[in-house]
Amino acid sequence: MNALKPWLKISLVAVLLLALWIEPSIAASRQSRLPAGNAITDGRALLRYALPIDNQAVRKLQASIEDIATQLRANRRWSAIKSDISEAEKILNSRFDELLSSVADEKKPQAESLIAQIKQGLLSIKDAVEAKDKNQTWEQRAQLLMLVGQLEALMVKEFPFEVPPEYSHLPQLKGRATVEMTTEKGTITMIVDGYSAPVTAGNFVDLVQRGFYDGLEFIRSEESYVLQAGDPPGPEEGFIDPATGKYRNIPLEILVKGDTVPTYGITLEDAGRYRDMPVLPFSAYGAVAMARPEFDPNGASSQFFFFLFEPELTPAGLNLLDGRYAVFGYVVEGKEVLGKLKQGDKIISAKVIDGAEYLVQPQAA
Repeated sequence: MNALKPWLKISLVAVLLLALWIEPSIAASRQSRLPAGNAITDGRALLRYALPIDNQAVRKLQASIEDIATQLRANRRWSAIKSDISEAEKILNSRFDELLSSVADEKKPQAESLIAQIKQGLLSIKDAVEAKDKNQTWEQRAQLLMLVGQLEALMVKEFPFEVPPEYSHLPQLKGRATVEMTTEKGTITMIVDGYSAPVTAGNFVDLVQRGFYDGLEFIRSEESYVLQAGDPPGPEEGFIDPATGKYRNIPLEILVKGDTVPTYGITLEDAGRYRDMPVLPFSAYGAVAMARPEFDPNGASSQFFFFLFEPELTPAGLNLLDGRYAVFGYVVEGKEVLGKLKQGDKIISAKVIDGAEYLVQPQAA
């Protein structure tokens, strides 16, 4: 195994140091990127909001159930949680047709079944709230949001954009895939998002399907910072495509909130977009992103890292890594494993357990 590559180490440290001397105008614009409310720090929630859908009813339904967590964390009165539940029930009953309006006809029976399950789930969480059972309320909320996420997924009718032709020679993920990574310290499950980063996610899923990561070591581990892997044995720093014999590099790919297509090949700061926030930010523990050479935004290949979010270093909503590295997914199960893994531990295997059908391979020339 090669010695630790300096790519991420140099560039991430440099990014954090920028906070010490960043120009006042840039700092002010960074400050304006703070969300109006609390920044979202849950990967599943970020993935729900990243779905390319436009249905206000389901977004309000999601927000009312998400807010239960805010009330629980703040130890506020149970009456506030009851208000959230009442709001969710109101949406399900009064905006039923609007919820179904974004779902294709052939999927409407499935959507109706999910809505019925959500209604039943609200009755269950009511019981937990009446009993002031915090643990049960947390669990019921999580189950409700899983159902809401499934309903939202039914609303995605088609892939929202086309990747620029200059990247058509690369694999693309036109949807979402779930990857299960078994390590020496336990199993990690992550969801990778092709809707927001089709080339980055497609490259990763393709390498997983090839077995590229099986047996590789984690080459870097820093508590509350990063956990990096994907460096193959030998002199190469990335994936050599056996079909071409060449290093496969992928472009920096960042979808900004409000944009219809990702920005390619340039950091948001270099593009002068200091105020803009990525759809997939570095605000959740277990964000999955591509490592790359410090001065080459298009030099990423196979090396990736898990971001071990530390609010004091990189506060959500004011994160200097956003727009510099491509996040393409989040760990949704096994987060505790990330804290156990150290440099030298191995990935035993990685496999796609859902969504493999969304991987689109480039057509032969």
